[in-house]
Amino acid sequence: MAGNPFASILEPLFARVRTQDLWRRRETRASPQAPTIQVGRETLLSFASNDYLGLANDPRLVEALCAGARRYGVGAGASHLLGGHTTAHHELEEALAAFTGAPAALLFSTGYMANLALLTALCPRHGRVFEDRRNHASLLDAAGLAQARRHRYRNIGGLRVALDAADLGGLIVSDGVFSMDGDIADVPALLALAKAQGAGLILDDAHAFGVLGPGGRGTPAAHGLDHDPALVRMGTLGKAFGVFGAFVAAETDVIEALIQQARPYIYTTALPPAVAASARAALDLVIAEDDRRAMLFHRIRQFREGASALGLRLLPSSTPIQPVVFGEAARAIAASRHLRDRGLYVPAIRPPTVPQGSARLRVALSAAHGADDVDRLLEALATLSEAPV
Repeated sequence: MAGNPFASILEPLFARVRTQDLWRRRETRASPQAPTIQVGRETLLSFASNDYLGLANDPRLVEALCAGARRYGVGAGASHLLGGHTTAHHELEEALAAFTGAPAALLFSTGYMANLALLTALCPRHGRVFEDRRNHASLLDAAGLAQARRHRYRNIGGLRVALDAADLGGLIVSDGVFSMDGDIADVPALLALAKAQGAGLILDDAHAFGVLGPGGRGTPAAHGLDHDPALVRMGTLGKAFGVFGAFVAAETDVIEALIQQARPYIYTTALPPAVAASARAALDLVIAEDDRRAMLFHRIRQFREGASALGLRLLPSSTPIQPVVFGEAARAIAASRHLRDRGLYVPAIRPPTVPQGSARLRVALSAAHGADDVDRLLEALATLSEAPV
């Protein structure tokens, strides 16, 4: 890296990451999202995608995208506030509000941007934010950007202690389904604590929408809860919905505050309207096709029963996210390579994405997987003792 003015920074960084088995590599997929993918010259059975309902390459959504492009063109051309907001965006926001039971919804380009917008707009400087330690990186980063006084809790008991020691108000922030562990937050307890504290509850339900609850309406619905004024929810459109984008569903005044104050909303180009049109079509399928969710949960049970019989170390997840924990990064990498040699794509997840000592394979299941696909994965996992570390 001679002559590179950044060498003094980058060389020790690269050395440390490689030494700790944390170097990241991108794969280049040359095929549509599906259980079977093409990566270079390899045809692989993938358990890496968040396409939980198998909608990402559904012909009906492809046609909705094409129809949207024919009507609106390819790009929005501007931010929502400077002429980029179209009928496609408006109709999708209204449909998402109805879907969640909230009075209003607002579109964002990504879940990361939506979470940054929420905390920076709703948390006053040096306000209190109570965050689950396993929250998505975007929520942790958002609290830092908001210059909040952060309290990170391990469980409901720890949250209760932190709240008892704090002034009234603040924000409680949690994933609905934790993206690396796959377990489900105790939303009724979180909401009850928020209301007793006079606090707001921000719930990142990215991995729950489309999967949990009646009609795939997410974690609160799975717990039998309706919308509550104290609750603000973020959801993504690129996981179970199979498309792209994100949204916030909340009370009308919260949505208005985001429009007026949230920099990630104000200062970015709107989602392409054709994408919004395809997401609107995806929402109809998510609601109507319960058989997809039923098939998904069949696959989850099949995998957990088989993995438990093999003696694998599973986390207590009832969702499509099924972590197989190995501990050290080198062991998780070796397991991933062993599966790759057998035609399976299951990437290793390592720190800092997960805590030290909990490196894992994150098996992501889809309604598009067949029973034979899961059997093939289990057969390969049964041979992990042969994997060199």
